[in-house]
Amino acid sequence: MIRISIDAMGGDIGPAVVIPALQSVALRRNDVRFLVYGREDAVRPELNKYPKLAPIVEFVHCEVAVRMDDKPSQALRHGRWKSSMWKAIEAVKNGEADACISAGNTGALMAMSKFCLRTMATIDRPAIAAIWPTLRGESVVLDVGATIGADAHQLIDFAILGAGMARALFGMERPTVGLLNVGVEEIKGQEDVKEAGLLLREPGKMAMDYHGFVEGDDIGKGTVDVVVTEGFAGNIALKTAEGTVRQISSYLRAAMSRTLMAKIGYFFARGAFKTLREKLDVRRANGGVFLGLNGIVVKSHGGADDEGFAAAIELGYDMVRNRLLDRIEADLDLFHARHPRTGSRSAELAGDNE
Repeated sequence: MIRISIDAMGGDIGPAVVIPALQSVALRRNDVRFLVYGREDAVRPELNKYPKLAPIVEFVHCEVAVRMDDKPSQALRHGRWKSSMWKAIEAVKNGEADACISAGNTGALMAMSKFCLRTMATIDRPAIAAIWPTLRGESVVLDVGATIGADAHQLIDFAILGAGMARALFGMERPTVGLLNVGVEEIKGQEDVKEAGLLLREPGKMAMDYHGFVEGDDIGKGTVDVVVTEGFAGNIALKTAEGTVRQISSYLRAAMSRTLMAKIGYFFARGAFKTLREKLDVRRANGGVFLGLNGIVVKSHGGADDEGFAAAIELGYDMVRNRLLDRIEADLDLFHARHPRTGSRSAELAGDNE
């Protein structure tokens, strides 16, 4: 059984979206169980609407819900031990759940996850990885917002984390990896990016194939299976893509309703437009995976509906089923055995994690 802990109070809507999502996942997966954390007065009425969930849901009342506008420091200080977010993460730490899903405050979720689960021994900073629809299928893009700025070794760590996720999610043995840069030429870009490229080109036994530098338009093309960047550029790319999807959708709706001939054309081409709408549906790619932690945490978009939240749950489910953490740990051990980082913060973290 795959056990998923759920922060039912996160997101813009909360339990009214979360509980129907559990029902959707349960209908598709017969080997999943849920630990649901939240305020009883908000969650219990929603659970009562879905009696078939009773055998597979354990509900735990929590007095505190982290607000979407709370600062991470506030969330950690004020009643963190009683919040639904903390309890859901703690369930992973204690071995009661295999993954945690929340649509709550991103900063608070990351801060609590780092504090509770800690980073893997050789990881300086975690990353948020997103599934990106492309012309070839899907790619993994990281970091999309957890770490602002990254040195060469951190970028390599992100490459290893992303490759492990691609192997677990897409079932490929050697995903291709590219470093996002301002050009594909080796002489372009920041020094840390160029240094990371040189190290990734070294022959070795890591389960990835380094492609080289990629540019922004390569993300949508699907040029590589994993695109690596630091969180500032990654988050801008993500938000730009989401905004572009909404812009194109708005243009299409306006164009198709502008004239009678346009409406007639839409009628005959509605099958093609349905396919396009499905391709542009952001709900299908909902869920950012926090990589580099001693546990699996998935962040759903705060405004996701029940199908979007269900997609985030299934992403966490797939990461557990395909042993994401085991794959990542093996690749990290192999790389850092060849490139030890003496005197770095990694050594300190390794001691802390012991």
